[in-house]
Amino acid sequence: MDAAPDDVFIDEISFPATDGYALTGTLFLPRGAKRHAVLINSATAVPRKIYRGFASYLAHRGCAVLTYDYRGIGDSRQPAMVGYNQPKSLVGFKASMSDWAAQDVTAAVRWMRERYTTLPLAYVGHSFGGQALGLIANNTEISRAAFVASQAATWRLMTSPEKYRVFAFMNLIGVPLAHALGYAPGWAGIGADLPKGVFLQWADWVSSPRYLFDSKLPALENFAKFKGELRALCFSDDPWATRPAVELLTGGFSAIKPEVLTVKPSDVGAKAIGHFGFFRPEHRDTLWRGVAEWIQGE
Repeated sequence: MDAAPDDVFIDEISFPATDGYALTGTLFLPRGAKRHAVLINSATAVPRKIYRGFASYLAHRGCAVLTYDYRGIGDSRQPAMVGYNQPKSLVGFKASMSDWAAQDVTAAVRWMRERYTTLPLAYVGHSFGGQALGLIANNTEISRAAFVASQAATWRLMTSPEKYRVFAFMNLIGVPLAHALGYAPGWAGIGADLPKGVFLQWADWVSSPRYLFDSKLPALENFAKFKGELRALCFSDDPWATRPAVELLTGGFSAIKPEVLTVKPSDVGAKAIGHFGFFRPEHRDTLWRGVAEWIQGE
């Protein structure tokens, strides 16, 4: 884990989702003047801790930054009543990806906007975190959004042979497991454990030609509300967030003209980046700096 700079103050916090559910987050603050506020929104089944280094870097540059876990993930998963530091079972836990957006992401945006009323509010979305921007009604509060490997994740737009592995896993292993166990276990290869409703909605979207755009969600109307600046990064060695998949997602923001940039690992002196590599500290002076300067309008 990347150590925080000495000039960054880190505070573990809790804040309520729109329905009152307690979400856990980490606030990264510069010890000097705050010039921007930034909300980092996680990928599916990814605890917020992987964003710690990047959040510290942004705070070092004068940003007030919040990372947080969606309900049922990381520290926003309820603890067990018995057993030392054990998470409560997700069996029977009610949540979906659209709930994450409507109740958790919406609340995080509101919390940051209410706390930092005079600062421009930027939004960093990793994978699902970018998708959620289009589903929240208060995305009008965001001045700039930076997407990192964020896509309309239909299996059809993934690279071969990964696309066939994903389709087979989701439908032949993941869905039956979620029904049998009452949740989707992380040991099956998805990262963290996922609530059953989250995984089943995710599998349905992945199996649909246009991902979440083929759903009947009323919240899809919020895509057209976003009027801020949007830059989306895709990486040439990422089998999931391919450029066509990134363009399918960003194309949903009909009121603006999003900017999509493709980065090759060789462009930044790396051997690989993939779906998660952006957040490795080795990219501090390349990828991190580029996104930070864009967020801060430099």
